[in-house]
Amino acid sequence: MTVRPAWAGRNFLLLTGATVIANLGSSGAQIATAFAVLAANGSATDVGLVAAARTIPLVLFLLIGGAVADRLPRHRVMVAANILNCTSQGLFALLVLTGQPPLWQMAALAALGGTGQAFFAPASEGMVLASVSGEHSGRAFAVFRMGMNGATIGGAALGGALVAAAGPGWVLAIDSAAFALAATLRAFLDAGGVPERAPGGGMLRDLRDGWREVASRTWLWAIVVQFSLVNAVIVAAEAVYGPLVAEEHLGGARPWGLAMAAFGVGTVGGALLMTRYKPRRILLTGTLCVFPLALPSAALAVPLPAAGLSAVMFGTGIAVEVFSVAWMTALHQEIPEEKFSRVSSYDWFGSLAGVPVATALAGPVQNVIGRPAALWGCSALIALLTAAVLCVRDVRALTRRDHGPARDPRRPEETAAREAPGHQRDDASLPDQAPPPVSRG
Repeated sequence: MTVRPAWAGRNFLLLTGATVIANLGSSGAQIATAFAVLAANGSATDVGLVAAARTIPLVLFLLIGGAVADRLPRHRVMVAANILNCTSQGLFALLVLTGQPPLWQMAALAALGGTGQAFFAPASEGMVLASVSGEHSGRAFAVFRMGMNGATIGGAALGGALVAAAGPGWVLAIDSAAFALAATLRAFLDAGGVPERAPGGGMLRDLRDGWREVASRTWLWAIVVQFSLVNAVIVAAEAVYGPLVAEEHLGGARPWGLAMAAFGVGTVGGALLMTRYKPRRILLTGTLCVFPLALPSAALAVPLPAAGLSAVMFGTGIAVEVFSVAWMTALHQEIPEEKFSRVSSYDWFGSLAGVPVATALAGPVQNVIGRPAALWGCSALIALLTAAVLCVRDVRALTRRDHGPARDPRRPEETAAREAPGHQRDDASLPDQAPPPVSRG
């Protein structure tokens, strides 16, 4: 009989279960949305427009979503966002099942879903790490990510099969039901143990407070700036150049799908690794694991055969999860709980803001300098940005502590304690330390 760990309380189990259910539906729905557009006689450009319709409101409303999540009970924000996504996907499914909806209707419903995600994401990260004590935060987030990534892999596989067997409308309907079930689970979250947050002085003031939290920490804004570019070029390489390389050199969609699946399996392996491994210098370890993110673009530039590309993607998936868990552990340790969602929203905003621009420019850049040069450029930019971040002293020096998130990490007595000689701990000094064997993509 398997006994759950003592740190995995009711809230953590509800959050993880709801996320697994929602991701199973959403991963399949991403495939179904594209095929729904194509089934309505849409073109590849139309597929891109519907995808952009979801991304744009996600970027625009992220900062507001973070401020709202720090003003209201986070679990209620999550439930409301899930209900919005349930409604948008249910209407999308109804339109597809009853005919061929016009492009503007599909884009409008995709935009509604992106708005829900903008409010959900910052609230979710704040709630997950508030559900466990500080010494278990890294392990808890690794388990959470493992469930999330496993559901993403399984959902994509099941979604693709169901689209082929039953059509995209039924997959969208299943996604709507998954959001409804996830909202129900999250409605039972107990917010009694979460510290009360004093009301702010207005939305703009809350946003300014969140910005001050980011700007006052060199390690934080440096990595957010890094990933605003890293994520952009990764998405451009994998969403635009990857399928083209696969079609021309690897044999089509099947080997490219296997490579992407290998990346997903790698993320699960990385999350499993981080349930056991607690690096002392968390951001140094995490940032070193960003260098492998330059390898897929290089593999596509060569290009490597399908087996080699899959091996590279598997290793990159492991590295991404090590960084993701290290990053979230650092945020949980250093950011006051009452401001966590606002900081998270700036993190999300930085990670996503450059993606639409990069994907739009990928084609013109390829036409000017050629695809191999563009891909090598992506790899070089990732490596140079990561090397620059390693020059930031706070990134190299930030050390794991054995207590929970800060109430106000810039209070004099806490700052003095952090800077005192001998304050750094090694892994063996951490409680409940397991024997050693994480966008963040």
